[in-house]
Amino acid sequence: MTTTLVLTALAILFLLIFSGLFSGSETALTAASRARMHQLERQGDGHASIVNRLMENRERLIGGILVGNNLVNILASALATSLFIQLFGEAGVLYATAVMTTLVVIFAEVLPKTYAILNSDKMALAVAPILRPVINVFAPVVVAVEAVVRSVFKLFKLDEPDDEALVTAHDEIRGAIDLHHKEGSFVKGDRDMLGGILDLQELEVSDIMIHRTSIESLNIEEPIEDLVRLAVDSVYTRLPLWRDEPENIVAVLHAKDLVRALQRAKGKVAGLDISRIAKTPWFVPDTTTVQDQLNNFLRRRAHFAMVVDEYGEVQGLVTLEDILEEIVGEITDEHDMEVAGVKVLAGGAVSVDGTVPIRDLNRAMDWDLPDDEATTIAGLVIHEARQIPDKGQVFNFHGFRFAIVERDRNRLTSLRITPLARRRPDAAPAA
Repeated sequence: MTTTLVLTALAILFLLIFSGLFSGSETALTAASRARMHQLERQGDGHASIVNRLMENRERLIGGILVGNNLVNILASALATSLFIQLFGEAGVLYATAVMTTLVVIFAEVLPKTYAILNSDKMALAVAPILRPVINVFAPVVVAVEAVVRSVFKLFKLDEPDDEALVTAHDEIRGAIDLHHKEGSFVKGDRDMLGGILDLQELEVSDIMIHRTSIESLNIEEPIEDLVRLAVDSVYTRLPLWRDEPENIVAVLHAKDLVRALQRAKGKVAGLDISRIAKTPWFVPDTTTVQDQLNNFLRRRAHFAMVVDEYGEVQGLVTLEDILEEIVGEITDEHDMEVAGVKVLAGGAVSVDGTVPIRDLNRAMDWDLPDDEATTIAGLVIHEARQIPDKGQVFNFHGFRFAIVERDRNRLTSLRITPLARRRPDAAPAA
């Protein structure tokens, strides 16, 4: 009798150990870094290779672990009930319930899962070789369980999980970047740079282009002496050339090509033919994603393109530098002009030119103004106010106060933005 009780107690202990192994393995394998496992596998780590194979079919993995975990828990509870009934009679059922609940919660759930969370990669590598044969053994049971689950979903006309509803890889990476920034692992510059790379696929060239009203261009029919002088005086190396009207871009003049032509002409400007020096412009749709445009620039070994809308009208221009600035921030050199687009004022207010892009202001000030409905700060105010405000009007929305400082006809040229003490992102505009 005593030997039987001892063997039963040892069996219960053995099953609790297995229960803890299953619980900890589930947490470790779901929390393990897939990127780190992939890198370790590339370096020849066999255990990492097993982890990656198990994680390829996450549903089968979790199903196998749950089947094994419930099996050992139920068996351990049944043995404990039998043991305590032999020791205490009918009251043993209550004792067995209290003891097994305590043991399972502490030693088979909380303790192994806590350890697995703190050492997910290490534990995943350790348990993977043990779990692989177990998952293979329980595979038929898991397949049957999955079939039953799908049948229940169809019976009650419930929607089955859709892969498209799951978090995408981009969202997962973006969430990790924001989390590490919040925890202090990433400085703001690193977060902006990594986030800028992820944004390339979501942005269109119309979001980052230089608008046609801000383009510096030249009339190709100007006297050649004037054209050369204006091109040399410009801070830009590539200049669009138009004929009849500024929107009719017919060529693009590169400063380097102009210098070469002048060298061949021994400095004689009068003999130059600007139409033979300039290159044919490259037009791209304004709906092209920034990622695709970057690839196009690299493929064509070009740095400059004109942006047109669906009607073929020129809307602006985009350069390779504009795309790179979305990743690394503003790029300046010794020839760039100092533009007072954003200026921090006393008291926390910020003076902003109306043409400043919302994304640039967010990056500079670490704000989160929405840029879904407008590209520039002036556009955001007009969208929220549902009107073109007059000078002196003030609006509160998205947790900021926007004061109109200057207006030139239908354009808001200067604004003063003040963060409110209490952010209310859903606040309605108020004049």
